[in-house]
Amino acid sequence: MAVFCTRCGAGMPSMARFCSNCGNVIQAGPPMPGRPLVRPYAGRNIAGVCIALSQAYGWDVGVVRILTVLAFFFSGGLVAVAYVACWIGIPEEPLPMGSVRIPPAPFSPAGPPPNSPGAGGVSS
Repeated sequence: MAVFCTRCGAGMPSMARFCSNCGNVIQAGPPMPGRPLVRPYAGRNIAGVCIALSQAYGWDVGVVRILTVLAFFFSGGLVAVAYVACWIGIPEEPLPMGSVRIPPAPFSPAGPPPNSPGAGGVSS
C-alpha cells in the first residue's frame, strides 16, 4: 500500500512515521472494521474454523462449509492439513468476565459408588 505525505505529497515506505522531505508526521490509517479472527464457542460443528473465517471476512458460513467439504475431497489432503493448521493457529474466543466453562461430567454406566448416599445402602 502506497503512503504519501499529506503536506508535500512525497511517496514514502509504508512503515514511515515522518516525511523525509518536509518532516510532517504521518498518521496511521484506522484499523479495518470487522470481527477479529477467533473461533467462537457458539455455532461450531467440528473446530469452529469455518465459522471463524466466515465471521472475520463477512462470508456466509454455509457456503464456507460447503466449499471446505468439496475441497477436502478434491485437494488430495491439502485442505485437511490447512484445516488442522487453522484449528491450531486460530485462537478460541475469550470467555466473558465471570463465566466459567465447565467440562462435561465423565460417563459412569455402573451408577453411583456403593457407599454413596444415592446407592440405597445403609449408612453408618
